[in-house]
Amino acid sequence: MKFAILFLVIQFLLVACTSGENTQNDTVTDRDDSSTTEIIADTVIVNEEPIIEAYFIDTLEQSLIDAGLVNIQDLIIGILTDVRYSSENNFMHRDVYGALNRIYLQPSVAADLKKSQEKLKSIDSTLTLLVFDGVRPRSVQQYMWDILDMPSAEKSKFVSNPKNGSLHNYGAAVDLTIADLDGKPLDMGADYDEIGTIAYPKHEKAYLDSGMITTDQIANRELLRTVMKAGGFWGIQTEWWHFNRYNRAKAQELFEIVE
Repeated sequence: MKFAILFLVIQFLLVACTSGENTQNDTVTDRDDSSTTEIIADTVIVNEEPIIEAYFIDTLEQSLIDAGLVNIQDLIIGILTDVRYSSENNFMHRDVYGALNRIYLQPSVAADLKKSQEKLKSIDSTLTLLVFDGVRPRSVQQYMWDILDMPSAEKSKFVSNPKNGSLHNYGAAVDLTIADLDGKPLDMGADYDEIGTIAYPKHEKAYLDSGMITTDQIANRELLRTVMKAGGFWGIQTEWWHFNRYNRAKAQELFEIVE
């Protein structure tokens, strides 16, 4: 009898020790699995890198760089671009620039545009310049001229005759507007590249008197003219968005036409 009781006690102690070991091992295993999972998750987070889309510089853009022109966004902090002629969102509904998705200007013109951006920021820091077009090679101008199906007299209202060369061809003119920091343009009463006379600064008073343009829209155009003047630019009477930095004679003296 004593032997049987002693055997049962020993057996109970062995089972208890074995259970404790199993429980301890289970705990360690769970902790190790959990630690491994956390390390993997951390590794994913740490090693995760932002995807950077490659930008392809084609022959056209390389020719602008070789001509000594500069990408305005390399010089002007916060300025925005929307290269309309690299899409079908323009008055010709044609992509004439292809892969080009940057705005280039002569270095001195870009430096003066920076002054205009700084003037705008001093007036309202929540606004920025939004540029649609800068230098336009004469070969592109010729293509635009050729595909416009209208008499030459009409064409010249929208595209300068490439035989004469335009200030865009020299990299001495810019098309632009003002936008908020999200890129939403201010309302100018007429879209960029709009063909109608409602886009003509010289007709603003008449359209204002008729109620087709509001005082706020006129004020937005005036703001654009004010900040561009601060950089030495001036507008033209038929496009609220177009500004020249030099006249044709001065541009010919300073620069070569970008072909």
